[in-house]
Amino acid sequence: MEVHLTRRVQFHETDAAGIVHFSWFFRYMEEAEYALWRAAGLSNAPVNGIGWPRVAAAFEYHSPLRFEDEFEVTLSIEAITKRTIRYSCAIRRGQAAIATGSLKVVCVRKREGLPFQRMEIPAAISERFTPATTRSGLPRDEV
Repeated sequence: MEVHLTRRVQFHETDAAGIVHFSWFFRYMEEAEYALWRAAGLSNAPVNGIGWPRVAAAFEYHSPLRFEDEFEVTLSIEAITKRTIRYSCAIRRGQAAIATGSLKVVCVRKREGLPFQRMEIPAAISERFTPATTRSGLPRDEV
């Protein structure tokens, strides 16, 4: 399963050099994650004591984005285990590869006053997601 999200760079996302600050790429990936859950008819908002903390996140940058550039974020499910979901992300401007990244989340039970406890992903969620067969939007030699 994958989702494609088209955005335009806003002025406040750029730094003094006029390019998108690296931290925004993680926000773009998270926006696409929300869109992917919505496309599956779900929400990853904390509900019924279940949460999805991030346990790993990374990006490699290939080319800059600038104010008013239009770009596409493609997010796909790379793997699902009993307790985790691993996403891969590709950000492109037209045919140009801008950045590639990954995000791993873990399913946890949240209880007041207690530490998070890992739990199995409920079937009502895991059965809605299937891993993609290839990485999002980039040929293998660009990943």
